[in-house]
Amino acid sequence: MEKIIKAEHIVFRYPAELDEHQKPVENPPILKDVSLEIEKGSFTAVLGHNGSGKSTFAKHINAILLPESGKMYVENLDTSDENLLFDIRQKAGMVFQNPDNQIVATVVEEDVAFAPENLGVPPAEIRQRVDEALKAVNMYEYKNHAPTQLSGGQKQRIAIAGVIAMQPDCIILDEPTAMLDPQGRQEVMQTIQKLNQEKGITIVLITHYMEEAALADRIVVIDDGNIILDDVPKKVFSQVDKMKALGLDVPQVTELAYELRKAGYPVPAEIITEEECLQALENLL
Repeated sequence: MEKIIKAEHIVFRYPAELDEHQKPVENPPILKDVSLEIEKGSFTAVLGHNGSGKSTFAKHINAILLPESGKMYVENLDTSDENLLFDIRQKAGMVFQNPDNQIVATVVEEDVAFAPENLGVPPAEIRQRVDEALKAVNMYEYKNHAPTQLSGGQKQRIAIAGVIAMQPDCIILDEPTAMLDPQGRQEVMQTIQKLNQEKGITIVLITHYMEEAALADRIVVIDDGNIILDDVPKKVFSQVDKMKALGLDVPQVTELAYELRKAGYPVPAEIITEEECLQALENLL
């Protein structure tokens, strides 16, 4: 399949800081020789504990950060080429943790129209894009509302709509549900799955919720600036001991199956959904 994102031997460190004597102290690299390819139309979850480098990697995809060495390509466009910046950010849109930091207007539809207007899209096409984007996230009926009147999950869906209106081929979401309640998290994850499955938008999801990662086609685990695991969710989460050693959890049903196997019960290792767990328990009984 066609590759939409190619990271080639990326090394990145944040700028040196001054010590108490005003001398520069070089920071250690956050990313260490990271190479990764992501297929167009796929859904990839990136996991890692705080400080592992997962969000730093995400910010390289749409050129918020640039590699110290190595290359990042989005649809064969080099992110280090300043002349390509607008093209890259149209192709790879980013959604952040706090939707309030992305909402800039006092009316929902005006907020969704903000990016297309700045890109010089004709008014008639903006109208069409805004309507389609709001329908895609099931927020069309709220188009004349004030964002301040919406729940956290609704605000995040508006932020996602604002990115969709740019018609990107890829959306990077950096812990988009971290500030939401369970209902809001469910709303946002349903939206993400719909965009991937129905519209073919490539999804790169940075998350610390294992149940969210289990919905992806592929999981990449980053630790200390290196890719440690890269496989389908069942293969990654079946390595319970390794995940725990990396300071990460696994889905609760995977944890239950793991404990049952430790107790001597013949339960499959690759359980990541409630349905699979239920079936395994029924087989035991």
